[in-house]
Amino acid sequence: MGYAISPDLGWYRSVYLGTASKDLLVGYEAEKLRLTVNTSRQSTNNLHSAHLTQERRYVNTKSAFLTLAYSIDIPLETMAASTAEEPLLSNQPRDERDGEQDEEDEVVSLLLEKNLRNPGLFVWLLTFSAGISGLLFGYDTGVISSTLISLHTSLGRPLTTLDKSLITSCTSLFALLISPLSGVLASSLGRKRVVLLADLAFILGALSQAFTTSVWGMILGRSIVGLAVGAGSFVAPLYISELAPSTWRGRLVVLNVLFVTLGQVVAYVVGWAFVEWGSLETGWRWMVGLGAVPAVVQVGRVNEGRSVLSKVFGAGTEMQRVVDGVLKSIEKEVREEDEAKNLRGLSRKNKGSEDSWMSDAKDSWEELVGIGGNRRALTIACLLQGLQQLCGFNSLMYFSATIFTILGFSSPTLTSLSVALTNFVLTCAALFLIDRIGRRRILLISIPIMILGLLLCAIGFHFMNLPSTLSSTTSTSTSSRIPPLIILTAIMVYTASFALGLGNVPWMQSELFPLSVRSLGSSLSTCTNWSANFAIGLTFLPMMELLTPTWTFVTYAGICAVGWCCIWWVYPETKGLGLEEVGLLLRDGWGVRNGRLGNEGEELED
Repeated sequence: MGYAISPDLGWYRSVYLGTASKDLLVGYEAEKLRLTVNTSRQSTNNLHSAHLTQERRYVNTKSAFLTLAYSIDIPLETMAASTAEEPLLSNQPRDERDGEQDEEDEVVSLLLEKNLRNPGLFVWLLTFSAGISGLLFGYDTGVISSTLISLHTSLGRPLTTLDKSLITSCTSLFALLISPLSGVLASSLGRKRVVLLADLAFILGALSQAFTTSVWGMILGRSIVGLAVGAGSFVAPLYISELAPSTWRGRLVVLNVLFVTLGQVVAYVVGWAFVEWGSLETGWRWMVGLGAVPAVVQVGRVNEGRSVLSKVFGAGTEMQRVVDGVLKSIEKEVREEDEAKNLRGLSRKNKGSEDSWMSDAKDSWEELVGIGGNRRALTIACLLQGLQQLCGFNSLMYFSATIFTILGFSSPTLTSLSVALTNFVLTCAALFLIDRIGRRRILLISIPIMILGLLLCAIGFHFMNLPSTLSSTTSTSTSSRIPPLIILTAIMVYTASFALGLGNVPWMQSELFPLSVRSLGSSLSTCTNWSANFAIGLTFLPMMELLTPTWTFVTYAGICAVGWCCIWWVYPETKGLGLEEVGLLLRDGWGVRNGRLGNEGEELED
């Protein structure tokens, strides 16, 4: 059995795109000669961490090549067909064949692990490209806050509380509806193509909002944007996590979240500028219409993977030896997967069932919910995604300008910008902390601070005299400026702690699932996110009116407290683990203790 190759595709991307080609060529022949002379397993084992088991290494090797094929959009069916004439079982004696394959796997594994520890330039470029989807997501979240206080009667009538709730929440509803389909499309079309389809929906939705003249037209445009947001928010983190080396995965996924917060900042800046200096009737149309611009840029700048590969590598004989070795492994894995798929189809035919994509989907579903480790991964991912929304953060982003108007701030959009900047700055901090502190630990530290901020908000609202209906845009009269300042400070504390933890960690959901169910599991957990987002967006203003703001924020604090307890019991530390190693962590239990001990061992070695 060959030593494991990390499935994190930054390493493989680096090989394919030449960012580490010189180091690879220098070491290739020397390393192979060394292995030929010294076949001792002990000398090879010294290159690996002492706490990694042989089983974990094998799991990494098996999954790596298929993940690469998905990431660079190699049509698996075409690859399988092109190698169909090469039987997996040849006439060569099995022991000899396995021995040669083991030696080849060892060489490739050692070279990649030794030379490709950091993401290459192309991985960074792909991360930034995929991050544009996050930018659009954040822009849409932030721009609706300024839009709601700018619409007035531009849509034919004054907006009611129900109108505002529907305009806000319809995006989440349609994001929820598209999320399961996004998982299917990501597996069949590839991650990149789904991102491009999302960009087209962003463009259409933004233009629909900009030119509408009715409430229902606005809802339609927001719904189309919801389709784009749902697909982009699922695929972009998945794409990035598969590109990244395990030691960088957290930071690169946080970088996508950083784009989301940057989009919110841009939205508030644009909103503030149009509110202060733009036309009352047309300013909001420019706000929502500008959301199409980044999508147009992204659609026009994505290159085809095969074209890039051919330009980088050329026809050099030495380089082709390395590339061919990796491609052979990919083809072998594809044939194995194809044979396994054919066996499942034959089994279904023997049972009288049809062999169709519906049957394949059923098999994937049964694998996800029928295997204990996958089921536990789904539970954790849904817990984190649900908690991210049910804590109430996006309700503040959607309605922050409305809240600050009621609190009496002279420039509510500019005040909202201060909250968005807090979110952006602390997300930048999370970029450097997430792979140092760890996912579990940063959540257990940050959520209690969120609870403190929510309770301070509740106390501040307790001393406020608010209007009877929150659809009103008139400010509250108060003899003291202390309660509004307490509320603003509390919201910023809450936002800062959210940005460090819950704003980032749930989007690392794909690292919890093995490759075979990664798209399905990620899409279902993303569905949980959008279900909770829809509920929060639809109920926030009614809760503020019926329960009072004080008890609304107390409710959110209670949800955070329950979520903290659940994280303590079931969420293991996954910092530094390969994508397939997490599956082994969850195979026989929740893995909380094993994850903690594994990372402590890693820190000691460092």
